Amino acid sequence: MDYIEWFYFRLTSLREQKGVSARDMSLSLGQSESYINKIENKRMLPSMTGFIYICEFLGITPQEFFDTNSHSPQKTKELLQEFEKLTPTQAEHILLLIKDLNGKK
Repeated sequence: MDYIEWFYFRLTSLREQKGVSARDMSLSLGQSESYINKIENKRMLPSMTGFIYICEFLGITPQEFFDTNSHSPQKTKELLQEFEKLTPTQAEHILLLIKDLNGKK
């Protein structure tokens, strides 16, 4: 796998899932309005510090950013937070529903 190419795709995907423009994300990070656009258009890579701030903005850890098995780590965290509020019986019902949706029994 070409991780550099994947990095650009992943950043764009996670930003879009968050529903924020590249410009707004750049400004929220305290950068120039074209900062994220330059990264997503393969003209630069962020520094390590910049990458950490990007992850914080997205509400994920660097590990979650690079988890190739998780297409939407923000939604996964949100789902887990809500799941933990359920009673054991409710949790079992949701688990069975998820398994059914995934075609597993």
